[in-house]
Amino acid sequence: MKIDADITFRKLEIFIAFMANGNIARTAEALGLSSVSVHRALHTLEESVRCPLFMHKGRNLLPLPAAHTLLAHSVDAVEVMACGIDEARKAAGVGQGRMRVGTLYSLTLETVPRLIMGMKLRRPELELELMMGSNQMLLNKLEEGQLDAILLSVTDSQIDTHRHQVLPLFEDDIFLAAPASSALNISGEADLRDFRQQKFVSLAEGFATYHGFQEAFHVAGFEPDIVMRVNDIFSMLSLVQAGVGFTLVPGRMKKVYENSLQLMKLAEPYQMRQTIAIVFNRNREYDPNILALTAEGRMYSRDTAFSAAPAPAAPV
Repeated sequence: MKIDADITFRKLEIFIAFMANGNIARTAEALGLSSVSVHRALHTLEESVRCPLFMHKGRNLLPLPAAHTLLAHSVDAVEVMACGIDEARKAAGVGQGRMRVGTLYSLTLETVPRLIMGMKLRRPELELELMMGSNQMLLNKLEEGQLDAILLSVTDSQIDTHRHQVLPLFEDDIFLAAPASSALNISGEADLRDFRQQKFVSLAEGFATYHGFQEAFHVAGFEPDIVMRVNDIFSMLSLVQAGVGFTLVPGRMKKVYENSLQLMKLAEPYQMRQTIAIVFNRNREYDPNILALTAEGRMYSRDTAFSAAPAPAAPV
């Protein structure tokens, strides 16, 4: 390469600032650096350019004609690169007025509306585009750059933590859901072996609850009689309400369906817990839109943990 690898944009920015300020001390103060760091950057830049840029006069550096020539091109190079980075970010949808968020269907009842309301207060100009789907579909869309962030169960997903940042929101238990007409003792715990003769409905493969569904019945030692698989949790629970079959469902659905379904806690061998989290690419963590989402996510996580904590004992 004609350009030495040690010539960096950071060194060019320091060089431009030095040429504007006239000495090392004022440059260091303007950039929030030490004088030693400024001197080292200028010295290594001069070495990398492979021609004299400065003349030493006591402790001062005086720019030579070559430095003024390099300055004009350095300003152009930094401005062109800054423009290129802005254009690349626009093409990727980073930091713009639109954000694409993916979520599980079950999170649209409470979690997603809370996060969206908080984000709109932080960034009123932000336009949010919401996509719902399975765990696997959301991960694929994130990988392909079609979504900026996703909310899903990380318990049931293969997350590449080197590439993705994970912000846990809350944990959720899984329950057995039965039609309201079923004669169940909902105060007890559900031993899945007692439901060997029942029919079941389930989500399709790739959804958060599907993996846990399969694992629970594997522990129970039998294959459930699945009469229908569907692609969203609301359709699945409508089928349960209609008496088509039983299913397993996350506890976050209880508030909506507690009067139209019977929900039983699973017995200890089958108990499962999902961790719901926000997932986004690590290289986007300083995107203002992502920062707003994660800030709301942390507040939601704190409030959820507080509401789930037992009330303090009354003073004696």
